[in-house]
Amino acid sequence: KELTDLAIVSAMGIDETKDGRFHITLQIINPGNVAGGMQGGGGGQSPPITIYSASGDNIVEASRRASDRISRRLYYAHTNLVVVGEKLARKEGLNTLIDGLDRDPEFRNTSTLVIAKNSTAADLVKTLTPVDKIPANKVLKTLEFTERKWGENVKTSLQEVMKSIESPGRGAVVSGFRLVGNPQQAQKLDNLQESAPGATLRASGIAVLKQGKLVDWLYGKPARGTVWILNKIQGTDINIDWAGKKEAIAYQTVRQKTSVSAQVKNGKLHISVHTRVEGDISEMEAPVDITNPKVITKIEQSLRKEIKKELSVAIERAQKNKTDILGFGEVVHRTRPNQFKKLKTEWNDVYFPKLDVDITVEAYVRRAGLRNKSFLSGVKENQK
Repeated sequence: KELTDLAIVSAMGIDETKDGRFHITLQIINPGNVAGGMQGGGGGQSPPITIYSASGDNIVEASRRASDRISRRLYYAHTNLVVVGEKLARKEGLNTLIDGLDRDPEFRNTSTLVIAKNSTAADLVKTLTPVDKIPANKVLKTLEFTERKWGENVKTSLQEVMKSIESPGRGAVVSGFRLVGNPQQAQKLDNLQESAPGATLRASGIAVLKQGKLVDWLYGKPARGTVWILNKIQGTDINIDWAGKKEAIAYQTVRQKTSVSAQVKNGKLHISVHTRVEGDISEMEAPVDITNPKVITKIEQSLRKEIKKELSVAIERAQKNKTDILGFGEVVHRTRPNQFKKLKTEWNDVYFPKLDVDITVEAYVRRAGLRNKSFLSGVKENQK
């Protein structure tokens, strides 16, 4: 195939039209403008991507229909982002569209799936982003780094979402992304010529899918607690109160491992969640003498309490949604397959919301950055 005959699609947005058909928006790379190194990095006066859209009764039809607008053949092998509009995810769910994407030999099922929060997928796909010339890469990298550093988002591929939806008694989680600012401004090249762009894309919460349909959004502590139980936290920051001052000590995690097990006690199912965290003290806003081992033990106890609170908030929220996004059903399925067969059909609605869950947390402070005694202790002593 001639390279000049291919239109390389970097992202695909899927929405629902008013009459219930699929509307796809394709983000196509403009090769000359991405590679324009000699022209001062701007790559000429036209944007690095071009947008084409089309509608159809299914995704394949919409994709074929787009061919009357494009002078090249659509090439999906580099599509590493699929954006689904919130309205479509709530009403129709993802089940209907996944088959078409998974069946196509050219389309990778390792593509990342995100849901457009409070907007259409088209608005998200059309946005031009600074720093990363190709907006699809911006979304992927943001998810990757926010998962690594903060832990309130997860980067889920099409394959992982399919596995979760297919798995008996399991809900799926997908990251949310939203457009901050004016959608009209987001599509113009002027958006890239300001130091603070008028419209930007940001990772926003976790979408909870029940039987493939969007039922709830998680933010903040329930979101991080969920990622924690799924054992996907790579690094995050936990604040604890100290000596009457709120959020006085910041602790950053370096390593964590969460394991979930199932037992039967007095004929009742019981789930145990065990987490072990190691990390460093990264900031103090109050004078704390951490050379004293007793103080370290006290900090560790506060951390345990704080983490336990976050995990139980996440479990309560999942039980309230009657959606097992935490994979407890899978644990029961693995350890007690015969018992799970009986519970399978009503797991999400009947058994999961009533589960008893024990949470044990071990937290350790390992290091304290480049200094031991707090800078504030020195200030305090010298002022006496």
